[in-house]
Amino acid sequence: MDPNKLNFPITSSFPFSHAFRTYHIDDFKEACAYIARLPYGRNKDKSNLLKVFADQCGTCSTKHALLKSLADENGFKNLKLIAGIFKMNRENTPKISPVLEKYQLDYIPEAHCYLRYNNMILDYTKADSDPATFMDEIMEETEIMPDQITAYKVDYHKNYLKEWLIRTPHILYTLDEVWAIREKCIEIF
Repeated sequence: MDPNKLNFPITSSFPFSHAFRTYHIDDFKEACAYIARLPYGRNKDKSNLLKVFADQCGTCSTKHALLKSLADENGFKNLKLIAGIFKMNRENTPKISPVLEKYQLDYIPEAHCYLRYNNMILDYTKADSDPATFMDEIMEETEIMPDQITAYKVDYHKNYLKEWLIRTPHILYTLDEVWAIREKCIEIF
């Protein structure tokens, strides 16, 4: 199925649906386009998904958790919110090349949130997001709920990094050091 054909009307009167309709957004396809056009940026309060509207920005986590919540409110239960770990490298994220080079890393395992519908990956992080850039680099996935994008996702990511450091003993960084390097990469976005 073409992701552009995934659509349903926003008919619920619950908070997320109401917020989208306030912006004259009446269906899921329009909601996805709106969210993708918002700039990438960290929200002041990730636990309150309505902050995406107030802040006029969002991360992969807040944007996709908001869309998943919208789908749930409107009875569209087949959409899954996924936290995937992928190899963030020079090819799929060229802007981070100087950071990887400085720390002599080929990649860093990065947690990325996106949606899954059947076997399709849907990524609305940015207007030009293309799942093909990271699909082949996915190392692990888990389905999460929208309220798990805060502490749970961070713990999931850090636990993966701990295991990765054990499996790659030639990387001589600590977990805290890898996390700091990762943060430098994220700042570039």
